[in-house]
Formats: sequence, C-alpha cells, structure tokens
Amino acid sequence: MKPQQDNRILQVLIALAVLANFSGLMVPIMDYDAGVYAALSKNITQSNNWLELYFQNNDWLDKPHFPFWVTAVFFEIFGISTWSYKLPGILFILIAAYYTWRFTLQYYDRTVASWAVLILLTAEHTIISSNDVRAEPFLAGLIMGSVYHFSRVLKTNSYRHLLLAALFAGCAIMTKGIFTLFPIGGAVAAELLIRKDWKGLFHPRWLLALLLIIVFISPELYSLWYQFDQHPEKTVFGKNNVSGIKFFLWDSQFGRFVNEAPMKGKGDPFFFFHTLLWAFLPWSLLMYTALFKKLKGGFRQTGGEWFTLGGSLLALLIFSLSRFQLPYYTNIIFPFLAVLSAVLITGYIQTTSAVFRVIQYIIMFIMLAGGAFLLYFYRAALPHPVLILLTTALLVFLVLFPRFMGGTSGARVYFRSAIAVIILNLLLNWFFYPDLLRYQSASEAAFYLNRLPEKNQPVYASVYAPVFEFYTNSSSFRADTLAAHDASRFVPGTWYVSDKELRLLKEKGKEIEIIRELDDFHVTMLTLKFVNPATRHRELKKCWLIRIR
Repeated sequence: MKPQQDNRILQVLIALAVLANFSGLMVPIMDYDAGVYAALSKNITQSNNWLELYFQNNDWLDKPHFPFWVTAVFFEIFGISTWSYKLPGILFILIAAYYTWRFTLQYYDRTVASWAVLILLTAEHTIISSNDVRAEPFLAGLIMGSVYHFSRVLKTNSYRHLLLAALFAGCAIMTKGIFTLFPIGGAVAAELLIRKDWKGLFHPRWLLALLLIIVFISPELYSLWYQFDQHPEKTVFGKNNVSGIKFFLWDSQFGRFVNEAPMKGKGDPFFFFHTLLWAFLPWSLLMYTALFKKLKGGFRQTGGEWFTLGGSLLALLIFSLSRFQLPYYTNIIFPFLAVLSAVLITGYIQTTSAVFRVIQYIIMFIMLAGGAFLLYFYRAALPHPVLILLTTALLVFLVLFPRFMGGTSGARVYFRSAIAVIILNLLLNWFFYPDLLRYQSASEAAFYLNRLPEKNQPVYASVYAPVFEFYTNSSSFRADTLAAHDASRFVPGTWYVSDKELRLLKEKGKEIEIIRELDDFHVTMLTLKFVNPATRHRELKKCWLIRIR
C-alpha cells in the first residue's frame, strides 16, 4: 500500500503546486520585461494590428510575435487586465507539466512521472515565472511538447506526431528564435546517437519536419517582412535599412552568441551553474547529482532515455558560451531536469539515502527561514498576528501531512521539500509582493490616474515605465522619454515624471499642478536596505503625477 499512498500524496501536492503557480495571478505586473510584453500585447488588441509590434509609439523588433499573439487573444476574450496577461503563461507551464507527465510515462513508471511533474511545478523559478510572466513559460510548454511528439515519432513513426512536433517547434521559434531548436534537436539527437540508431538519425522524415517548421514560422517571417523589410526607411536600433527577417534569423540569436547584437552582455561560463543552484531549489543539488550519475553510468545503459540529458546539457552549453545571459533562460529546460531528478528521487526513496535527507532538510530550513526573515523584517501591511497564525498553520501542515497520509518514510523529506516551496511562495505572492508593488510607482500612478474623474485626457510619460503604459486607460497615451532632455517637449496634459524632471519643469517656469507624489523602487532588485523599514526611505526615489497647463 505504501507506493499507492505515496502516489495519493503526490496528487494532492501537485494540486497544491498548481495553486502556488496561480497564486500570483492578481499581483500587479512588474517592470521591465513583463511590462513591455504586456504593453505590446495590449497594443495589438487595441489597434487590431496583428502583424506589427509597437512599443511607446515606436517599431519594436526585439522578440518574435507568438507570446504576444497568444496574450492578445486572451485580452480579446477576457479583457485587458493583470490576470488575463498572466493566465496564458501559467497555462503553458501546465502544458509543460502535462507533456512532462506523458513523456515520462513512456520510459518510467507512474510514480516517476508524478514526481517529475511535482518537481517541475515546485522548482522556485517556475513559480516566480508564473508571477513575473515573460517568454520562458511559453517556451517550457512548447519545447517539452515538441520533444514528446518527436519521441512518439521514434516509437510509432506517426506522421500525426511529426506534424504536432513541428508545430510546437515552430511556435517555440516564434517565441524566442531559432536557438530554441537546440534543446529540441539536442534531445532527439542524443537519443539516436547514444543508442546508435543510425537509420533513425538519417531518416528522411527529418527533412519533412524541417519543411513543416518553415511552414509554421511563415506567419512570423511575413510579419517581419511586412513591418521592416519592405520599409528600409525605418530607423531601428539607430539604423536604417534594417531587415526584420535577418534580425530574427541571425542578429537576435547568433549575434547575441558572438556579442554583435544590439543588446550586448558580458558572459560568464559558470553563470548558469550557480543560477540553477537557486532557480531549481529545493531540487538543485538532487538535479546536479542526477546529471552526474547519468553521465557516470556511461552510454551503455539500455534502460530509460537520453532525451532529457541531451536536451538539457546542449542548451546549458549554448547558454554558457553565449555572451548574453539572463537567469530565466534556464526555465526552458526545467522539464528535462525534473525528469532526471525524479528518477534519482525514486531510487533514493527505496534506499533511504540519509545524506540527501539531511541536505533536503537543510535546504528547507534555509528557504523557510529566509522567507520568514523577509516577511518579518519587511513589515508587510498584513497584521502580524494574522500572518503568524497563518504561517504556523502552514508549518503544522508541513510537518504532519506526509505522516498523516501514511507515505513511505524515505519519501517524506521530499514531500516536505515540495510543501516548503509551496508555503514560501503562497506567503510571498499573497502577502509580500502585493505590498512590495506599492513601491512600483508606475503601476500606482496608473491606478490612481484611472480613478480620476477626468476621462480621455492627454496622458504622457517621460519615465521609462512599461507598466504605466499597460495600466493607463487613457486612449491618448504617449510615451516621451526624450522629454527629460528637452523642456519644450512637455506639452499640456497629465504627465508621469521623475523627481529630476519635475525640478527641470519648475526651473523652466512651467505652470504645474501636483496631482500625486509617489515613492519609487525597482522592485525586482531588492536590497537589504530596502527590506529594512528603518533604512527603506534612503532607497526610495520620487516620481510624480502632474498636470501641465
């Protein structure tokens, strides 16, 4: 009965993990990247222009269209709001979980598949990405969906699965570019090469898959040609005669790899190694152990599969060699890492490895203590007795639930690891982030402005704040970040300005009415001085809503 009881606990915890991923649905969108994505999708919906991307009244070429198209569809159905922006990203995380389940069942048992889903949904950066939605949640679902259908092609030679695999791959390319083919291609190639399936490796169906992918990305290619290639007079990245198709196929991918793209980075070959140590918590040390054991076992193993190892390692290698690196890039291979970790955990449950039990309890303590420290010292608006009572109830659940449900003793530490992450992120998304976002002046300014009785007034922003553009209801909004250097650009209307710009306007003798003073902090870049209420005021800047007459 014990394995069945473990599976019952896993089902409950997966449901709670889904709740944790939805728990940030109503938290205001955070600048900058998510704010840009939200504003782009809003512009598509309001203009009904599905071919061209515009941000702050300018042509926008940085990312492909797919996530903006999907989000715009949700805006059309549900209206423009915080939750309708985040919902499609969360659903794609669930798609990644679904395909992780389907993929794992092909090679392992139901218990391993359940653990893989739980690990994916409780990896710390998965839940963070469900709140701060960017392109990666879409990619996780699309890449895992493509790999699953390609794995079915190898087993069944089904053209239906080939079509679906190519469709998912094409949508992934239209989300982040052709580099998304590396984890997909690396996964398939590793399975074929390690098993020495030369006939499968050189099968003509791969040419058909490539042709199908080209067909599926044709909407992106046409949109880029329509907006950029047929308009060489447009100025993009400070240049004329910019090809959108060339940027999509080369500059945004290989250009970043060799650091010749408009967006440049420094690069650190160990960046993603130490990023995964925190991003994949509480499973990161188990994950690295699983990778090591899979490699140490050698390529003569006959059981299991090699998709997950090939896809994850090739992607990490490419990311590490690139000069442009950001932490959330790793999310796209979380499904692969979850499967590898699940195989290891099920083995350790049977052998009851004492070392990893101790390690997991240490990780749990550090995460929960860190969360408690943050909530206690930050002094969120929630009354402390309520927060203490809720936290105590959740901790009691953490301790008693696995034992009450009768799971195996070796599995309890891993159950508690998942519960600890769920507790931490529920507290953050329900109590910490809503209070923290009071210091994001751009969204606070838009919310206040929307409540004013004056409607359809000209609204301007001289501060780079994408969420202000997204949340502002005004039909006559215009961003003008050049106004800070040219007082003549401050025309009559309602403005969102920085403290420096307000002083400039006063020096120029502009007739100004102060509407609202706003505290401002870059909320995605927390510091200890900001967390501490005694020193928080030193970290805050001032922004203003003003009316220029």
